[in-house]
Amino acid sequence: MGESVLFRWPQNAAFGRAVPKSKFYERGKVRTALREKFVDDIQSITWAYKLADDTIRLRGTTAVPEIQVFVVETKGADVSDDVLTAIDKTVHFPMIFEVASRDRVRTVAAHKSLHGKTPTIGTYFTTDWQPTGSPRRQLPTALDLPSLYEAILSALLPLETWAGETVSEAANRLDRARKIQREIDALEKKLRTEPQLNRKFELRSQLKERAAALTELTNSVPSKKE
Repeated sequence: MGESVLFRWPQNAAFGRAVPKSKFYERGKVRTALREKFVDDIQSITWAYKLADDTIRLRGTTAVPEIQVFVVETKGADVSDDVLTAIDKTVHFPMIFEVASRDRVRTVAAHKSLHGKTPTIGTYFTTDWQPTGSPRRQLPTALDLPSLYEAILSALLPLETWAGETVSEAANRLDRARKIQREIDALEKKLRTEPQLNRKFELRSQLKERAAALTELTNSVPSKKE
């Protein structure tokens, strides 16, 4: 659960290379509106750490050959997920972002699959904003880079993973839960304005069914149906 997760990245993995925003314009298919967001929202992009066999002595695989940590410093209050996605798509490694805004920072990442020419990027998960000088936790203990990547992402998820569940599966479960929550919000809005009593009963029944489905998906342990 990622309310207050900032990691203490290993000094051996420090890279510290500034990356011009133009690099992402050149390598990625960035539309004009998104390019303007890069210019307006981002102060700087730093390739801060490289977690790899030659830096932290954890073996990589074709799925997770390395893990890159990028620090994105904003000009204003924040940076949008579509900007992070544009950066993410141009780097053919799993990525962890730290978004820094004035005197605060948050950790952001999405599950990234490297199969195919273009990486597949899932939903972004973020911690809460924290003061820049907040204590940082040690990286999770791991036997290799894939298990380290899973552990980092698990710490950022806004729900607990079930026993035997991968981060990708948990992310899909969260997406389903968010969809149901949107359905609940829409039903509640209809219920408030529905004048017919019989229709109100129908809407309440639908709400009860949707609420039960949401509870099943967000429980700390799966129901027997799962």
